Amino acid sequence: MASAFLLDLGRCIGCQACVVACKTGNELPEGTQYIHLIEQTRGEFPDLSGGFQNHRCYHCTDAACVSVCPTGALFKEDGLTRLDRDVCSGCGYCVEACPYDVPVMVDGRSSKCDGCAAAVKAGGEPWCVATCPSSALMYGNREEILTEAYARAEALRDRYPNAQVYGETQAGGLGGIIVAPDDPEKLDLPIDPKKPFMAEAWQKVVQPGAIVLTASTAALAGLAGIIARRNHVKELEILEANGALAGASAAESEEA
Repeated sequence: MASAFLLDLGRCIGCQACVVACKTGNELPEGTQYIHLIEQTRGEFPDLSGGFQNHRCYHCTDAACVSVCPTGALFKEDGLTRLDRDVCSGCGYCVEACPYDVPVMVDGRSSKCDGCAAAVKAGGEPWCVATCPSSALMYGNREEILTEAYARAEALRDRYPNAQVYGETQAGGLGGIIVAPDDPEKLDLPIDPKKPFMAEAWQKVVQPGAIVLTASTAALAGLAGIIARRNHVKELEILEANGALAGASAAESEEA
């Protein structure tokens, strides 16, 4: 069952409670945070409106970061993009690949939201959701989240005629469904997030090439082992033969 977050930007009041709860609950080091609330002013004077962008990992189904990770530190689980920092090699490929500029390097390893996996598996909610005072954040079954998102977007159109749902199809479908009060590009959200060329090249060229190279190396190593073993057997046979000849010569000398 795929899980997802609901990010209702029409209800976000910019209180920063989610930011603080996330940092505290996940015991993030100083200077590190998974959620960034960015204040925005939209429209043209005098018809201006304000709001916030909730920038975080959007948990792409077709996740570029997972595609390029060479160690499996980034992986998909329950519809969300998890991160095992203990396995991270610090290559930084995920930082370059993400179309939303989410992962960052902290102490030489990748760092990003993992959906509060430990808290949820223990029966709780993600820290940000548990502390949101305006119900701008929700967490649950993705289909139910989508239904709620469309209902909220419809109600929001009384104030924001361009209100819409973002994330149903982007990047294969996001695990962070956004109720957007305006067109996505006005909220700095890409309408059609593309994997960078590097990520595509990694999937289509580097990874297959690495697999072939690894297989070829293994095959060559195996062949070298067989040849070395055969040579070793021949050497032993020669040594045994020489030993037998030496023994025979010694016996003949004694008889004489």
